[in-house]
Amino acid sequence: MSSTPISIILVDDHKLVRQLWVNLLQNNPMFQVLADCETGDEAIQRTKELKPDILIVDINMSPTNGFAVTEQVIKDSPSIKIIGLSVNNQPKYAMRMLELGAKGYFTKTSTFKEFSHGIIEVFNGNTYICEEVKMLMPIQD
Repeated sequence: MSSTPISIILVDDHKLVRQLWVNLLQNNPMFQVLADCETGDEAIQRTKELKPDILIVDINMSPTNGFAVTEQVIKDSPSIKIIGLSVNNQPKYAMRMLELGAKGYFTKTSTFKEFSHGIIEVFNGNTYICEEVKMLMPIQD
């Protein structure tokens, strides 16, 4: 891993949630939060401007949800790696994000340790689904 921090934009419509994640991420020298956005439309614009390594996007936002943000960012900047974030632990949400081009999925109950590990995995080109969701996924042959 390089000495340059992984650049991140965080998107969540709840200010307290955003502030918590920003504080946790900024306290780790491996990560640099370039921006935190309240809306999907703001995230799309800021992502075009700042070109982060990773975009972490809440799925349940209005009017532009995380699915729509993912589609647009992948279209505009396919090199940006996207991680979905949701209170929902249903595998169908994670699978939908991956179908749209995201590389990771976390629930808001994921531990910070798992969250950090997953960000690094996605940054390194892997796909990462949090354990809580992975346990609920049908077994693949």
